[in-house]
Amino acid sequence: MQLLEDNSLIQEDYPKNFEEFIIRFSTEEACYDYIADLRWPEGYKCPRCNNSKAWKSQRNLLCCSNCGHQASITARTLFQGTRKPLRLWFHVMWWIMSQKSGASAKNLQHTMGFNRYETAWTWLHKFRRVMIRPGRDKLNGHVEVDETFIGGSEKGIRGRKTIKKALVVIAVEIEEKKLGRLRFRLIPDASAENLISFIKDNVKQGSVVVTDGWKGYS
Repeated sequence: MQLLEDNSLIQEDYPKNFEEFIIRFSTEEACYDYIADLRWPEGYKCPRCNNSKAWKSQRNLLCCSNCGHQASITARTLFQGTRKPLRLWFHVMWWIMSQKSGASAKNLQHTMGFNRYETAWTWLHKFRRVMIRPGRDKLNGHVEVDETFIGGSEKGIRGRKTIKKALVVIAVEIEEKKLGRLRFRLIPDASAENLISFIKDNVKQGSVVVTDGWKGYS
């Protein structure tokens, strides 16, 4: 799991089971200390004066003992600016990663007691975004690409147009008649600009790309 929004890789020590989890992250301070250890594995150094000594304020800011510069522990992480306890964020993290068949916003809402579905959806989206491995290999070989409407097609709408439904383009590797890795993206419409951009971003040059006769793929 990556915490930094700049997609830098982080090697972390994480609990192996839920019992270890609730013991290790039983307080807000423990959660902040964990993030600080991930961000500065060799110890904190002030970006202004390079001093290595700092104290943590009640607002969870690292204050340089030399120049007084204050650094936010959660800056550039998905926790930046949150008003919710870090313990809740960590519990949501654990819950998402422990779901064998995938996590849904509705289940997250009921499990964690969110009042609004939109809140649960936003949190889940944030975690999914940072869980994408940076620099991952592109699809290659025999790749099939197509689009689909999430929620079904709309009455009175022809072709690939949509008003209320979500249009998603999907690319999947075909390995000996079996499905391999896949990529997908929500797109506003099935224009050549959106489809070709998706293929270039996710399929290795030189691959065989199979599509239908839609003009957007031309």
